[in-house]
Amino acid sequence: MATHLVTGGCGFVGRNMVQRLYRSSNARILFIDDLSVGTHPDTWLGLPVSFAHREMKVYGNDERLYFIHADLRDVLRELNKDPQYFQKRYGLNVALFDDIFHFAAIVGGRSKIDGDPMLVAQDLSIDAEMFLYVCRNKPRRFLYPSSSAAYPIDLQTESNTLKLKESDIDFKKMGEPDMTYGWSKLTGEFLAKIAASHYGVHVTCIRPFSGYGEDQDLSYPVPAIAARAAKKENPFEVWGTGKQGRDFVHIDDVLDLTLLAMDKISDGRAINIGMGRLTSFLELIEVFTGFAGYKPTIKPLLDKPVGVHSRYCDMTWVEENLGWKAKISIEEGMRRVYEAALRKI
Repeated sequence: MATHLVTGGCGFVGRNMVQRLYRSSNARILFIDDLSVGTHPDTWLGLPVSFAHREMKVYGNDERLYFIHADLRDVLRELNKDPQYFQKRYGLNVALFDDIFHFAAIVGGRSKIDGDPMLVAQDLSIDAEMFLYVCRNKPRRFLYPSSSAAYPIDLQTESNTLKLKESDIDFKKMGEPDMTYGWSKLTGEFLAKIAASHYGVHVTCIRPFSGYGEDQDLSYPVPAIAARAAKKENPFEVWGTGKQGRDFVHIDDVLDLTLLAMDKISDGRAINIGMGRLTSFLELIEVFTGFAGYKPTIKPLLDKPVGVHSRYCDMTWVEENLGWKAKISIEEGMRRVYEAALRKI
């Protein structure tokens, strides 16, 4: 039986990938999370616990979902010292992973990226341990999720608003990425290329833009705005002027392109994942309040962190080389989020 590893498997993207892999394959899925940001699988898997041992729980009657509650760095340090660590500690016979999806990261909304940049910089240590493990043990395929935050911020200003192309990141001609999160992801992309070229690892990199979905937590703007619209907040607060914009893409589309890219790309090349459409936060508020059936007064909060003015992507390379376009429109995706918010009131 194939065994896949999902790190950060209880975060927003990680838990969606865990559920996608479980539904779409017969593989065993091992996912690891320290729950510092992620949500315990008892609350979202909807499956019984078949057995538990130490920090590990196994879910489902088919016993294909293995959750380990641990700091990934601790696990990887043990694995890098002893490849039989899983067998010795958990009785889990995993000699080699088929696919590794490395979503573990310290990430959050703008308040965390700007408010505690050194905490976010720990992503450098998480990725360093993972790349060492991958290059020593060579899984069948390895996914490294970078971020749109890796793009130079001088291409994302009010006076210089560009669709960001993959080629706008050039390691021989660098711009400044977005805070420590952007620097850590840019470093990860560099390590991915080394893993592919020097160690022969099958590596795929993705640069997701503003992913969202029905089960995203309220530290992110889309579900937070949806929840406030569902409660008919008036006046309606927005961070900054609200004119800043992002490229919002639904989590289902993110996963679709991720899995396609892993089939097609092995050299560490990073690709954009987005709609190729810039939507301002004022426009987003208008969409959600339209669903709610009211027109509030907008109250700008100019003292809040807002990040770059505009961030959206050029999807030409993906469309021409992978034949992919997002399926879920902004209107459909945001309605899903709004209806989920209504159910929680």
